[in-house]
This record gives sequence, C-alpha cells and structure tokens, in this order.
Amino acid sequence: MLVLLDRDGVLNEDRPDHVLNPGQLVMLPGSAEAVARLNAAGHLVAICTNQSCVGRGMIPADMLDRIHDRLRDELARVGARVDLLLACTDPPWAAGPRRKPAPGMLREALGHFRVPASQTPFIGDSLGDLEAAHAAGCRRILVRTGKGAATQAKGLAADLLPVAVRVDLGEAVDALLAEWGSTTP
Repeated sequence: MLVLLDRDGVLNEDRPDHVLNPGQLVMLPGSAEAVARLNAAGHLVAICTNQSCVGRGMIPADMLDRIHDRLRDELARVGARVDLLLACTDPPWAAGPRRKPAPGMLREALGHFRVPASQTPFIGDSLGDLEAAHAAGCRRILVRTGKGAATQAKGLAADLLPVAVRVDLGEAVDALLAEWGSTTP
C-alpha cells in the first residue's frame, strides 16, 4: 500500500513564517518513528507538500533541497525513509494544477507507483489537504497537529466526508496498520 503525507504540521512543526533553512526543520514527536513503522510493514510513503516559500522568493530551490535532505536525515536516524518527495513551489496567486487543494501532486504520486486512489490514504492537517485528497479520490485522514485542530474546529464540509481524525501521525499510522493487518517491529 501507498500512504501519502503532507509535510508541515504532519511530519515537522508548521511554522507561520515557513521553514526557510534546515535548522528550522523540527520533527514532530513520533513522526519519524511512524514512517519507520510504515516502512517496516512494507508500505510505500510519499510526501506531497506545498512549499510556496520558493515561489514567493523567500528561499532558492536549492535551499528547499537542503531542507529536504535534513528531513531525510531525520527520518534515517530511526530507520525511516520516504519513497518519493514531491513539492509544489507555486505561490498561492499563481497556483498551478499541482498546488493543493488541486490534486496534481497526489495524482503524480499515484501514477508514479501505479496504485489506485481508492486504496491510498492521504494524511494531512489542513482543509487544502483534505480537498486535494477528495479531488484525487483518496481516503482522507486529518491529524490534529499543525493546523489540524483548527481545521477540525471550523467544521468539515459534507462533501469531504468521511474524514478520519487522529491525534497525530503516529496514531494515524497505527490505525492504518491495524486495519491492514500489518505487523510492525
């Protein structure tokens, strides 16, 4: 199975001023270990993240690459990895079909691994994440980390339902693994 993840607010702390350098990337407690559990159970993991800080001119593309290298290093510390990392750098005012809430990045990941959307969960913390997952035909899981609690408190549109709500990535992963009958170390 493939699991799609948002980055900020799901794997690492969501900063209102963006993660602008590797030193600002702070992993959320237990998030790397959750990815490791997916890996150990044989599941694929892909990140689909909006990173408008590049399109806004706040950082160059190579700095985003360095931030993602740091993310991979943090995951590797606990034996975790991502199989694909997609980032859309479009600013909101010039959003293309890859920028969430559009489903382009999710469809790109699904096509890369040749898996059906109906069998693929997307775990995110924002309304845009849920809208992208719905548009792509993916199952929707909202974590309460990052923007998740505020997103839930505002209420979810009926057309986005069902949405599973979990405390954090660790709880979301544990629920998926239990459902799929996967074993973890």
